[in-house]
Amino acid sequence: MKGSSESSDGQAVAWVESPLQLLCVIEAQHAGLLGPATTVVPRSGLPALRRTRAEMTRLDLPPGLELAEPAARMPKPGRTWVFGDAFSGRVQLNLLTSAPRRVVLVDDGLATIRLLELLVARRPLLRARVKSGLARSILGAAAGLRLRGGRLSVFTALPVPDALAEAVRARGAELVRHDFTWLRSQPGDVPPDERTVVLGTSLVRNGLIHRDAYVKWLAAIDEPVAYYPHRREDPRDLERVRRISGVTVYETGAPAEMTLRGLRPDQRVLSLPSTAVTSLRILLRARGVSIETVEVPDDWWTASAGPSLRSHLQLFAHERVAP
Repeated sequence: MKGSSESSDGQAVAWVESPLQLLCVIEAQHAGLLGPATTVVPRSGLPALRRTRAEMTRLDLPPGLELAEPAARMPKPGRTWVFGDAFSGRVQLNLLTSAPRRVVLVDDGLATIRLLELLVARRPLLRARVKSGLARSILGAAAGLRLRGGRLSVFTALPVPDALAEAVRARGAELVRHDFTWLRSQPGDVPPDERTVVLGTSLVRNGLIHRDAYVKWLAAIDEPVAYYPHRREDPRDLERVRRISGVTVYETGAPAEMTLRGLRPDQRVLSLPSTAVTSLRILLRARGVSIETVEVPDDWWTASAGPSLRSHLQLFAHERVAP
């Protein structure tokens, strides 16, 4: 689906802080949503983002898109300002002290759905499971007001519930769905030899599921496994994974959507609920690759994983398999 072009609005500027954000900005440029010229500035100091940027330069980027060098400071927004993390204090402050004519939000994982819910509910834009002080709450409330009162486009491949999508559009925002058209047009990487691919998870690092239960499940898979770590996995956890017999760790640093788009029809992907599950289903459906979400048993969850979080994760839990 193509969005409305912004050719009269001049150059767009994108600030990206994760590999998924970078990929989605490129998709938005390809879809015609950002206008004729977009400068993408990656945040420096993030190894996974640096490796993803290097990988992108080998591909056929959409016309008008410039990948700038990584920077520590957020660039001055263009008339069209593109970003993914609307919960960032720096992003919110910049939003309030600048005057972009238009804002485009791209996917930033599960937080994208929470953001849409907060915008519709007219609540402050604050991260889940984080206790915020008065000043931070005021900033989040003011940023929400600015986004609701301006020209807002949301560019997503996530399964936004119908009622939420309708509410977002009723508030005057443009909700544009995409299916990774640009990435699907690019040549795929050589797939691993193993039939079963397991995507690493951030749920352990975030203290939401028990580490030992996850490692025990992984060790019980009765066949060779190609393991692709999540970019935020704890190195100590990854070392435990390396010691599991039959598991080979592939550390690419790039998003799973990029590294696994060349999988063969006889291969399958196992993953705990994540946004990557949705993306890979979109990318690999036509290739006949099975993308299976692992059902998280109740005793895996920690006290930090409340009912709201578990409910959110169910958005990505279709085609489930038992652990």
